Amino acid sequence: MSTVELGDIVVNYRRSGSGQPVVLLHGLAEDLRSWDSASAHLGGFAVHAVDLRGHGRTTSGEAAGTLSQLAEDLSAFLRVVTGPAAVVGYSLGGAIGLKAASTPGTLIGHLIAVATSSVVGSAAAEFFAGRIAQLEARDRDGFAAGLRDDTARQVVTEADIDALTSKRMNAVGDGRGYINAARAMIGIRSEPLNPRLRQIEVPVDVIGAAGDVFCPRRAADTIVDNVDDCRYHEVAGAGHLLSVDQPDAYGKLLAQLLHERCTQ
Repeated sequence: MSTVELGDIVVNYRRSGSGQPVVLLHGLAEDLRSWDSASAHLGGFAVHAVDLRGHGRTTSGEAAGTLSQLAEDLSAFLRVVTGPAAVVGYSLGGAIGLKAASTPGTLIGHLIAVATSSVVGSAAAEFFAGRIAQLEARDRDGFAAGLRDDTARQVVTEADIDALTSKRMNAVGDGRGYINAARAMIGIRSEPLNPRLRQIEVPVDVIGAAGDVFCPRRAADTIVDNVDDCRYHEVAGAGHLLSVDQPDAYGKLLAQLLHERCTQ
C-alpha cells in the first residue's frame, strides 16, 4: 500500500505490476479490495487500485458532495502519481471517469466505464437520499440491512451475501465517504453527464452486464450514442456486481480491451 497527499486528502492506493499505467476506481460501498479478482488478469500493466475520497483508507477531507470534486481527485492522482493513464471505473468510478475524461487537457488516455450511468433518475436519487439519512442518523443496523438487500439484488449467481455485506460495510467505515459519494450521484440528477459526453475525445469502452437491474443496457446505450469513439461489451451471467458473478470473464475482458487500445 502507498499513500499520496493530494490537496485536502491523503489517498490510499495499491500499485502492482509494471508497464503502462492503469488506474482502477471502485464503486459506492466498496474500496480498492473490490479489484482483487479482476486485477489478477491485468499482467503487463502498472495497476493502481485507488481508495476514493472517504472510502477504505483514504481520508474524507473537505468533502463537497460533488462529482466535480471526485473527478478532480482523479485528475490530481494522474498528475502527481501516474501521468497519462488508462482508467477503469466501476459504477460510481465510471461516472467519475466520464466527468474527468470530458475535462479539457485530461490525462486519461483510455476510459473503461463499467456498469455506469450518465444520468440518475428520481427513484435512484430517493434511494441515495434514504441511505444518506440512515448514516446521518447513525442507524448502522438499518443501513447494513438495506445494504444487504442491495447486494442481494446486485448478483445473479450463488454468493455469500452476508460475507459480501460485511466486506462492504467495512469499506463504508464511518460513512462519510459514502454520504459524500451518494450526494455526488444525486447531483447527477440535476446536472446529468449527458451534455458533457460529446466533449470526450479519448476512446471509451463501456461494459455492461446482462442481468444488471441497476444500470441496464439503455444506460450504456446513452453513453455509447454520445461519445464519438465508444464501444459496448457485455458480460453474460452477471448482475451489477460483475466482479462477484463473473470475476474471470470480467478480468479477461478488461485485459483484452486495455491491450487493444494500447496497440492502436
